[in-house]
Amino acid sequence: MVLEIPPEPELRALEGTLSAEGKRFAIVVSRFNAFITERLFLSAYDGLLRSGAKKEDIELIRVPGAFEIPLAARKLAETKKYDAIICLGCLLRGDTAHYDVIVNEVTRGIGQSAQETGVPHAFGVLTCETLEQAIDRAGLKMGNKGFEAALAAVEMASLKHAIGRQLSAVKKEIPRSASNKSKARGSKTKRRN
Repeated sequence: MVLEIPPEPELRALEGTLSAEGKRFAIVVSRFNAFITERLFLSAYDGLLRSGAKKEDIELIRVPGAFEIPLAARKLAETKKYDAIICLGCLLRGDTAHYDVIVNEVTRGIGQSAQETGVPHAFGVLTCETLEQAIDRAGLKMGNKGFEAALAAVEMASLKHAIGRQLSAVKKEIPRSASNKSKARGSKTKRRN
């Protein structure tokens, strides 16, 4: 019996591009485990420049450790000056539960900031069992996760912009009279209550 793979449906996909031209980025970098985080930063910076970002459109923010990344990212996102925030850090497992607590809080904080502010946040925080794993992920065997985070930030900033353009086009297609009628209905409903 031969199984045939069905053809992919022809759907138009809305996707971001890897062009950072005209966009602004903030990179939040933890100083703790600087041996690793500096490699992540340099690679993320390179990724933004290769994608077309200008040096003057990239801001570097340093924080003491990974735990401080979400607050800095949140404050930056709230300014609405940046198209995306890149979060870089490195957490190495120790002999206590401290690692698990910090990993969970950093992950939750970055995700929550992105969702609540609407500004894309790229997650480039390494969570490793050993220093060797961190070194591999910061430029050796496994590529550089800082570079990957930068590309994710560029693509998500582009996608957010594309979604915004699409929503603007939909709003323009709704006739003004239809929009005014729904507003009038809403005001009549309010008067009854």
